[in-house]
Amino acid sequence: MEHNAFQQYKEQSVNTMTPHELLLLLYDELVKHLVRCELALQKEDFEQAEAAADRSIAIIQYLDDTLDRQYPIAGDLHRLYDYFSYQLGRVKIGRNKEVLGEIKPMIMELRDSFRTAEKNCAEQLPVPAQAAPQEG
Repeated sequence: MEHNAFQQYKEQSVNTMTPHELLLLLYDELVKHLVRCELALQKEDFEQAEAAADRSIAIIQYLDDTLDRQYPIAGDLHRLYDYFSYQLGRVKIGRNKEVLGEIKPMIMELRDSFRTAEKNCAEQLPVPAQAAPQEG
């Protein structure tokens, strides 16, 4: 019963997130799985490494699938996502720590860029006027 309530809370949290918050959550999850993959490769736990790489590829595919193609930057992001997916395939198949070491900082930098952009947008939003207290 307790697990079900927690699951409902998680689903409600995700469903009420702004697109910016959801994007950052996806990138945080992606980085988390990349770290798991890296640690598993270090321990030579190849089954866990492959699972983490697969999950990372799935997140990247989702990010690519949800790009709004009306904006020119979507093409650049698509190429980046394609590159990341290809390289993660190399990591998975070749158990290649070096390739993972090359793309993980790139993905983290992209995540940080989105985080900075989100903060800048939030700072530029007008502050809603507060209603004057009514005297009674």
